[in-house]
Amino acid sequence: MSKTSSGNFFEDYAIGQVLTHAVPRTISGGERAVYTSLYPTRFALYSSDEFARTCGLPQSPIEDLAAFHIVFGKSVPDVSLNAVANLGYSEGRFLLPVYAGDTLTTTSEVIGVKQNSNGKTGVVWVRSTGRNQRGEAVLEYVRWVMVRKRDVNAPAPETVIPDLKAGLVIDDLVIPEGLDFSNYDFDLAGEPHRWADYEVGEKIDHVDGVTIEEAEHMIATRLWQNTAKVHFDATNRPDGKRLIYGGHVISMARALSFNGLANAQMIVGINAGAHANPCFAGDTIRVWSEVLDKAKVSDSIGALRMRLVATKGASAEFPLRGADGKYDPDVLLDLDYWCLVPC
Repeated sequence: MSKTSSGNFFEDYAIGQVLTHAVPRTISGGERAVYTSLYPTRFALYSSDEFARTCGLPQSPIEDLAAFHIVFGKSVPDVSLNAVANLGYSEGRFLLPVYAGDTLTTTSEVIGVKQNSNGKTGVVWVRSTGRNQRGEAVLEYVRWVMVRKRDVNAPAPETVIPDLKAGLVIDDLVIPEGLDFSNYDFDLAGEPHRWADYEVGEKIDHVDGVTIEEAEHMIATRLWQNTAKVHFDATNRPDGKRLIYGGHVISMARALSFNGLANAQMIVGINAGAHANPCFAGDTIRVWSEVLDKAKVSDSIGALRMRLVATKGASAEFPLRGADGKYDPDVLLDLDYWCLVPC
C-alpha cells in the first residue's frame, strides 16, 4: 500500500465534510522579516512595537495578510493540491491579531460543489477557519477552487452553491480589543490623510510598480507551505510556466497601496476577491484603489471599504471589464476589503 498521497480530487469532496489540516505553525519574528523582504510593505503598525503600543495593542502583530497566507497554506494539501485555479474569496473576517509566539492551525468545511460542463473539473467551496493555540478563531473566509477530477467518468454530485453575502456590513467587522488611534502619529506613519479625507467614489493611482520574479515567488510559496502543484512544478501546466500564487499578488498589491493609503493600518474584512487572470514571472504589477464605502467605528477609528485592483501595468483609468463583461486580460486581481484608518 502506498504511503504517499496524490491529494483530493473533485469527486472526493462532499457537503458538510470537515477537513482538519496538518502541520501547525508557530509564528516568530522571522515571518515578519521575510514578509517585509518579499513585499515593499511599510505600514507602521506592523513595523514597530512602540507604534503599535501607542495604538493600544500590546505589540506589533504580524501583517493580516501574512496570517491569512499561513492559514491558507495549511489548507492547500487538502483543498487545492489538484486545483486548476483559485477562483475567489468571500466573507473573510480577521477576528484576532496574530502575534509572535502564536501557533496557528486550520480547518475547512465543504459548503458547495458544482461539476463543470466539461466533466473534467469542478468547483469546490470551503469555509476555512484559522485558530490559535487557545482554540480562538483568528480569521475565517470562504474560497472557491476549480479542482481536477481523478476519474472523468465519476458521476457528478448534486450541485450545491452556497448563499454568500454580497459584502460584509460594519457590524460584521471585529475591532481588536484596545485599538485606539487617539494618539496616532501621522508623521511616523508617513502620510497625513485621515478617514474624513477619503470620499466614496475616489480613485487612487498608487503610482509604483514591481516586476514579479520567479525566485521571490518560490520563497513565498515555501514560506507559506503552499504545496499546490501549479506554483512549484513547471511540468504541471501545458505552457511549462509556474503560476504565481494569487496571495503573492494580493500582498504585493497591498504593499504598493501604501502610497496613498499609508494610514490604512489594518485589514479587518474581505468582502469579495477574484484572481481575474493568471500572473507569471516577468509581469509588472501596478495598483489602483477605489473607495466604495466608509463608516465610523469610534471617535478615533474609521473604516473604509476599498476596491484594490492589480493590473499588468495599467493605470486607474483602465477599464476592468470589456463589453462582454469579462475581465480585461491585463487585470490580475480585483479585491474588495474593509480596513481601519484613524479619524
